[in-house]
Amino acid sequence: MQNKIKSLNHLFNEELENCRHTKEIERLRVKYLGKKSSIQSLMKELRKCDQAERPHIGKEINILKEHIASALETKSQEIQEEELTLRLEKEKIDVTMPGRRRFFGRIHPLSQILEEVIEILAGMGFSFQASPEIETEYYNYGGLNYSVDHPARDMQDTLYLSENVMLRSHTTAIQQHVMENTLPPIRIIAAGKCYRNETITARSHVFFHQVDGLYIDKKVNFGDLLATMKEFYTKVFKRSVEMRIRPSYFPFVEPGMEIDLKCIICSGKGCALCKQTSWVEVCGAGMVHPRVLKAGGIDPEIYSGYAWGGGIERLLMLRSRIDDIRLFTENDLRFLEQFTA
Repeated sequence: MQNKIKSLNHLFNEELENCRHTKEIERLRVKYLGKKSSIQSLMKELRKCDQAERPHIGKEINILKEHIASALETKSQEIQEEELTLRLEKEKIDVTMPGRRRFFGRIHPLSQILEEVIEILAGMGFSFQASPEIETEYYNYGGLNYSVDHPARDMQDTLYLSENVMLRSHTTAIQQHVMENTLPPIRIIAAGKCYRNETITARSHVFFHQVDGLYIDKKVNFGDLLATMKEFYTKVFKRSVEMRIRPSYFPFVEPGMEIDLKCIICSGKGCALCKQTSWVEVCGAGMVHPRVLKAGGIDPEIYSGYAWGGGIERLLMLRSRIDDIRLFTENDLRFLEQFTA
């Protein structure tokens, strides 16, 4: 029995000497001191010894048990201190070294130019009017003099949520809301996302951002509209711009026109953005149709007004020489980091 005790003590000391991790200490603790451990086996064998030898052998077993427990605790502390030293060495920081550079988030370039456009127009006397992205067919089409069979109402162009509810296809939908609740003079802008069921290309997307302006008062004329457009685009591009107008049809204005700017990217030489024409359309505009005024409760015999609407992406593409509208929605940091707030 004594030989077994000595042999067990020798085996434990060898295993303890080879321990390098706290997990190995726990394994030895279970092996030598657990419920099914070697010490427990010795205690069971103690019953088979002569009654005269039991006290002496029992004492030796207890001494071994205390030795194992004490040795495990001492070894565990040593290993923990070594592990802590290694971890601190690995995490050591040289305070004399330069700190790590922090990269701050940026406002999306479309949000930047949208805020800038609103600020420019506010400086020109227009007030910002929030408008809903979900509209009824009346405010998006009917109140703006669209005929019942107008092709824009079809599913091919409009994203319907239900029979008469849709995602707005233009921020022009704000006009009847304002005219129904405001007496002239009215001088407002609306800006935000619009949605159309279109094929995604370098020039068009299923959703885009638009700004719309509306001015209604006595004796508002076509010259006022042209002067406003010239001043607005000059401030947006921070330079004199070459502008041309083309007659065009929009149900909510009469007469209607489209405004083109000389392509800034190619300086009029022809490129993909201007489709080799040297000109880029930036907005549709015109004098508010008398039927639209009447639908909004405003007498067209007393008041007149002008309206315009254009894409925000198109302005940024021209100003920053970007030839693909899809870049704005791909979340490529290599592209977005080029725009500083």
